[in-house]
Amino acid sequence: MIKKYLLERLGWILLFLFVHLFMLFITFMDPTIPLSSVLYLVSLSMIFFVIFLVIRYPKETRFYKSLNERDDDLDLTSIALAESPFEKIIEESITNQVRLLKQTASDNLMNLEQEKDELLSWIHEVKTPLTAMHLMIERIEDDVMKGHLTYEWLRIHLLLDQQLHQRRIPFIENDLYMEQIDIETLIFSEIKTLQSWCIQKGIGFELNLEAAEVLSDAKWLAFILRQLLTNAVKYSEASDITVNSYQQAEHIVLEVKDCGRGIDPKDLPRIFDRGFTSTTVHRDNAATGMGLYLAQKAAQSLLIIIGVQSKLGAGSTFTLTFPLKNEFVKISSM
Repeated sequence: MIKKYLLERLGWILLFLFVHLFMLFITFMDPTIPLSSVLYLVSLSMIFFVIFLVIRYPKETRFYKSLNERDDDLDLTSIALAESPFEKIIEESITNQVRLLKQTASDNLMNLEQEKDELLSWIHEVKTPLTAMHLMIERIEDDVMKGHLTYEWLRIHLLLDQQLHQRRIPFIENDLYMEQIDIETLIFSEIKTLQSWCIQKGIGFELNLEAAEVLSDAKWLAFILRQLLTNAVKYSEASDITVNSYQQAEHIVLEVKDCGRGIDPKDLPRIFDRGFTSTTVHRDNAATGMGLYLAQKAAQSLLIIIGVQSKLGAGSTFTLTFPLKNEFVKISSM
C-alpha cells in the first residue's frame, strides 16, 4: 500500500522536488543569494515534507485499505468511514451500486420463485389429463397400438416426474421423513410402472433381497430407484435386470444390474454430471442427462453412496450403499 500511496501522490512529490530544485538553481545562478542559507531551508522543508507524508499516510489510506481487504460481497460494514470528499463520492457510488444489485437480486429471486411455483402448478395440472389418457389407452384392444401409446405415455410421465423432483431437490431437507421401508414393496411398485415398457422390450426382473428393509425416505428413495431402473430398461434388450440387496460391513447395499450396452470407461467419471449423456452414442435424442444427476443429488441428502461398475457391451451395475442407523441423526437434525 505504501508504494501505491507514493504513486498516487507522485505528482505532488515531483512538484515539490521541482520547486526546491528550481530554488537551488536560482541560488546557484545568482551569487548575491547565500547558497548555505537556501540549502538549510530546503533541507528543513524536505524533512517537514517527509514527516507530513508519514503522518498523512495512515489517514489517507485507511478507507482504501478497507476496500482492498473486504470480501467480494454486498456487505458494506467492513468499509472504513469516508472522511475526504473524494472518499465520500466513492462510498456513495458503491452504496448505490450495492443497493441496485440487492434490488435486482431480490427481483430475480422473486421471479424464479414465481416461475417455479407456476411450473409445479402446471405439472400437477398436466397429471390429470395424463391419468385420463392412461385410462383411455387401457381400453384400446389393438395390443401393438396400445403398447406404442403406453410407451409414449410413460416417457411423458417420467419426464414430468423428473421435472417435479428437480424443482423440489433444492428444498429436499424440508421434505424428508425417515422410516423403515420394505424394499420389495418399493421395487415392485416401480417395476409395475415400467411393466408395459418391459413387456415391449422383452425384459424381466430377478429379485434377490436378503436385506428386506432400509431406513430412508420412501418418496426420494423411490425416485432414485426409478432413475436406475429406467436407465437399466432403456439401455437393455431382451434380458433380465437383477436387483439384489444384502448387508456388507454393517451397511445395507442395494444393487441394480443390467446386461445392456454398458458405459464407456472414459464416460464413467462424468455420468453423474448435469446434462451429460454419452460420448459413445452421442446422437441419443431420448437422453436428457438429468436422471443420474438428480439421483445423486437426492442420494447425497439421504447419505446414500451411489457406485457404478460397467463394461462396454456387457452391462452396468449400480449400487446404493445406505448409511448406518446412527448416521441418520445428521439427517434428522437438518
